[in-house]
Amino acid sequence: MGFSRGDLVEVGSKEDGFLGSYYEAIVVCQPLKKDYIVQYKTLLKDDQSGPLTEFVTHSELRPVPPVIPVSRFNLNDQVDAFGNDGWWVGRITGKIGSKYFVYFESSGDECGYFISDLRVHQDWIDGKWVCSKEIVNCD
Repeated sequence: MGFSRGDLVEVGSKEDGFLGSYYEAIVVCQPLKKDYIVQYKTLLKDDQSGPLTEFVTHSELRPVPPVIPVSRFNLNDQVDAFGNDGWWVGRITGKIGSKYFVYFESSGDECGYFISDLRVHQDWIDGKWVCSKEIVNCD
């Protein structure tokens, strides 16, 4: 699947400490066959003067996943949590009041999030979205 100028995408980070995180961006152009220039929606240049623009490979990109409306999450559901300007994969470990607690295997951290900062985790596999709730048979 190719991307066109103006497409909304997510860029998967391959950097240590950021592996498994995704950042929303817009495709600016495609200067080479499998490479793109993107402008991030939430990441800024080092000098904070504006959005970060970066050269990325096709393998680092995926479309923005479709929204799956949920009214609640269950224990052990795999989710994406929005924090530090990107989406991070984790598992629900508990709920206290209106906050869900999410454990991140990549860092060993556990943090609390409101449902508005969580989404059902989906993987982009062979050009299709695969929903984690289907994988683990959660309601």
